[in-house]
Amino acid sequence: GMLTRNLHKTLKKQKYQGHCRYHRETVLDLHPSISHKVLRDWSQIRSNITSTNLVYPVFVTDSPNTKNAISSMPEQYQWSTDKLPELIDPLMEKGLKSLLVFGAITDPSCKDATGIMADDTKGPVYRAIKYLKEHYPELLLMADVCLCQYTDHGHCGIFDTEKSERLNNEKSLDRLSEVAYNYCQAGADVIAPSDMMDGRIGAIKDTLNNNGYRHVPVMSYSAKFASCLYGPFRDAAHSKPAFGNRQTYQLPVGSPSLPILAIERDIQEGADMIMVKPAFPDIISKARDMTDLPISCYQVSGEYAMLWHAAEAGCFSLKEGVMESITGLRRAGSDIIITYYTPRILDWIKE
Repeated sequence: GMLTRNLHKTLKKQKYQGHCRYHRETVLDLHPSISHKVLRDWSQIRSNITSTNLVYPVFVTDSPNTKNAISSMPEQYQWSTDKLPELIDPLMEKGLKSLLVFGAITDPSCKDATGIMADDTKGPVYRAIKYLKEHYPELLLMADVCLCQYTDHGHCGIFDTEKSERLNNEKSLDRLSEVAYNYCQAGADVIAPSDMMDGRIGAIKDTLNNNGYRHVPVMSYSAKFASCLYGPFRDAAHSKPAFGNRQTYQLPVGSPSLPILAIERDIQEGADMIMVKPAFPDIISKARDMTDLPISCYQVSGEYAMLWHAAEAGCFSLKEGVMESITGLRRAGSDIIITYYTPRILDWIKE
């Protein structure tokens, strides 16, 4: 009894003294830093989410008086220009700051080999940008520049010949630069090329700089991967390739080096902002280490649908799942988050 009690006291004393030395010399206590809500908020300041961080992607269509539900993307629609106030007015009241505009051609006979409807003055994007700039001048309007939605072959550039399956990079650059210029004429505040042709940032910057639009920034889809997560988007934009795939010009999902090379190249060519799509946190983090330029990421349509259906299945609440996912993107280093959840997030951040 006495021996046991003395041994216990000795061990307890040694344990306490040893732990004390170890604790004070080599271990950082984290609990004090998160013991109060304000302290927890301070630890997350660099990953805070405000309305300024958010961009809402919108699909505008060539059909009048249209609000078409996108079956693979719950709560998302194709909108005709005349219906846009139904969408935009309540979002402006919630604090919406920016839109990314995509076109959706519903009449296949309007598509051709060079994507003429991309920048036609009666086409959906041109008309929508002019309308939005006139009625919502405070909104930052970003115009996606690509050809896949408007070409009969559904690819992002122009082919050598009708029977060729090889894209002509130079012809594609000329056409994409023309589209970018015309979107500026319509009133776009930011040009966002998503095509992934080699050299398109330099070509577009030269065109804008030489034609009175030096002040218009270019947000490059620099690290755009050939991902399966774009499936619902292709339903929304009617942009599925008629043949083949896009693996010869979009990046392999497993490559750690090509996205870094692409980002470096686009910065050298004059990109004002860069984007990671899909929003892979490891690539965002590497990009943050490379540049002080604004970094955006695109939480793509497949990610949107996965979160939605997981919440519907009871895996978590939609709010908690979405907010955790985009907080992770901010933590990785993204300044700008393009997400279809923007309307919901604008409500949640006010709660």
